[in-house]
Amino acid sequence: MKINSLGAGFAIAGSLLLAACGGSATTSPAIAANPASPSGHGSRSAAPTEAAVSPESPVPVESNPPGDIPDTIAFVPYRSASGGFSIKTPEGWARTTAHGSVSFTDKLNTVRVTWAPAVSAPTVSSAKGAEVAQLRRSIRAFALKSVTTAQLPAGSAVLVTYQANSDPSPVTGKQYRQDVLRYELYHNGHEVVLTLLSPVGADNVDPWRIVTQSLAWR
Repeated sequence: MKINSLGAGFAIAGSLLLAACGGSATTSPAIAANPASPSGHGSRSAAPTEAAVSPESPVPVESNPPGDIPDTIAFVPYRSASGGFSIKTPEGWARTTAHGSVSFTDKLNTVRVTWAPAVSAPTVSSAKGAEVAQLRRSIRAFALKSVTTAQLPAGSAVLVTYQANSDPSPVTGKQYRQDVLRYELYHNGHEVVLTLLSPVGADNVDPWRIVTQSLAWR
């Protein structure tokens, strides 16, 4: 199965030493522009907008993408007091924290959670409107696949599924085409966005299911 069989939610953050939970976390500026996709738009949220990116064409899809998460990997809980949630993420992934966001990255895969005040819950209509337009402006070679609803243990979510180019490697300049699952939820006056990124063709259905099913409110 491919990532889009989940129903679909980015860029490759620089590796940081970390402990996914319980160890010493590394705090650094937010990761590259792609994964820092908007957490809310319009009158629903006070989240800032993203700068526009220059137009570019989709990069070719790898025939054997190096992005499969091992079936044997362990998942450890992470708890955010400021975000009011807990979530399980793969053990040993580099963690990057910033105001209103936390990301976990290993090689070409990223789990990112952002949160911001919002006056109402996201809807399919609101996502298809200003939000998709803003993603199109701020995401490299953005290509929308679908906007639907999804039911998670944490509650009802709007699921925006799309593909995009990763940021170029600072060393080689290489880019990867990515599948992105973006889950938008509303809880206690905040919009919480869970974004999952993998290279197109990576078989991460089961790991992503563990992550999404583990999201819970504190």
